[in-house]
Order: sequence, then C-alpha cells, then structure tokens
Amino acid sequence: MTAETSQTLDRGLRVLKLLSDTDHGLTVTELSHKLGVNRTVVYRLLATLEQHALVRRDLGGRARVGLGVLRLGRQVHPLVREAALPALRSLAEDIGATAHLTLVDGTEALAVAVVEPTWTDYHVAYRTGFRHPLDRGAAGKAILAARQGALAVDGFTLTHGELEAGASGAAAPLVGITGLEGSVGVVMLADSVPERVGPRVVDAAREVADALR
Repeated sequence: MTAETSQTLDRGLRVLKLLSDTDHGLTVTELSHKLGVNRTVVYRLLATLEQHALVRRDLGGRARVGLGVLRLGRQVHPLVREAALPALRSLAEDIGATAHLTLVDGTEALAVAVVEPTWTDYHVAYRTGFRHPLDRGAAGKAILAARQGALAVDGFTLTHGELEAGASGAAAPLVGITGLEGSVGVVMLADSVPERVGPRVVDAAREVADALR
C-alpha cells in the first residue's frame, strides 16, 4: 500500500472480489484467512458493506454479494458501449452487416451495443437490449466456448437460423478482461457467412477488449 491509497477501502474491495468468485459464499473465518487479517476487521468490513447492500449474510452466517451491486452494474453498460462503438462501427461498415457487442447477463446473452451499416440496401434489425439464451446464436455460443475452453482454433463461432430464419451470425469472445464475459459479432441475411468475416470479427473483438482494459 502507498501513502495515497486506503487500506480499508482496499480490503473492502478485496472482500467483494472474493465473494464474487464463489457461488456458496464465505464465512468470516474463511475471509479472515484469505485476507490475512483478524476476524474483528472482517466483521467491520462486512457490516459496512451490508449497510450499502453490497454484501448480505444468510442464516448460516455466510457472506454473499448483495443486490446493491446491481445498481452499480447498471452504470457499467453505457461505459462499455461507448468504448466498443468505434470498433463496432468499423466492423459494420467493413462487412456490411449489423455488428453487436453482447455481454452475459445471468443465464442470457444481452446485446448492449449495436451498429448497423450505412451503405447496404438491407440488413438484419438487431436492437440494443435484445436477449437470448447463451446456447443459441453465435454471440452466446462464442461466450460459452471461451468459458469452457472449447473455442475453435480460428477463434470464432458461426451459426445459421438459430435466432432468426434466414440469418447467419459470426462472433468472437472478448478475451483477457477480468470479470467481464462477452463477445463481438455480426448478423446478416445470408445462407452462410463469407470466409473473411470470421477473422474480421476476431480482430474487432480484440479491438474492443483493448479499449476496455
């Protein structure tokens, strides 16, 4: 720790990170061991975080992430969208197809940024806020493949007709961003995705990931 940083805030943030990495919560003793501090310090940290609804404790005393983080999380999407738009615009114009950034939201894929090409006669209407299961559509399947370590060697996923009849999609996952699962992709009215689209989508996903780091 440097003179310019707060040890208490640092510990509180570490508590949140530890809790976000577990589905079953952590006890005060477990947090004490992981943080390397005594139980009294952990009790004070949890009490403060509970006051802000960032942490909750169940009947068994295990601490979990609280619903207050959702209010903070809602402010993340506009920032992510703004950072991704330049790469999405370039992708949409280059390919002539609707480009999108999709993030995981619970068990669903959520489109948080969409850019349509300006020069095409027609394109697929794909709206910000559109949701679909993670196991359907290129965007969700690319995320699942990255999560499971099963991504194809070429780095992208292709689908056809899974979300809209006659539409094909290509998507590549965001890589190297801690705490954020997502993908960048395109959707087009075609029986198959042209060969050059997959690598171009991978490049765009890399650009977005770089912008978010």
